[in-house]
Amino acid sequence: MSTAYLGLGSNAEPGIHLGIAIDWLGREFQQLALSPIYRSAAVGFAGKDFINLVARIETNSSPTTLKQQLIEIEDANGRLRDVPKFSDRTLDIDILLFDDQVSDCPELILPREEILLYAHVLRPLAELAPDLVHPRVGKPMAEIWEKFKGKRDYLVLVGNLL
Repeated sequence: MSTAYLGLGSNAEPGIHLGIAIDWLGREFQQLALSPIYRSAAVGFAGKDFINLVARIETNSSPTTLKQQLIEIEDANGRLRDVPKFSDRTLDIDILLFDDQVSDCPELILPREEILLYAHVLRPLAELAPDLVHPRVGKPMAEIWEKFKGKRDYLVLVGNLL
């Protein structure tokens, strides 16, 4: 059994799409745990605010199989793939970490680089798993968040689901 951390986000009817995704994750995977939920400004384009959170799951799937499963749930929720990278999203689910695996394969970079770049990824991850050590940096998520130099002021706590 492997542990994966997933970043979830939506800025197009996020209550609906994130709710569906969380229900699906709870049915498909064991030991679902969720971070607090945050609202953040769109990054890279002018759009509606995003709702973001991190989920921890236990899975028997490989990282590539898990990625395909996540693409299927995104597509089932109306995710468009023929739009610019930075655009509105009904549902975005990214594998942030998969056990302590490190991969530079273009199809699946692990750990996901956005962990160290964006508060809306790092903060919920650090709150869900403060003692989890980043496989490339070698430091716990809570310490990485504490020393985070990126933009923090756009992040607003929305609440908790579980």
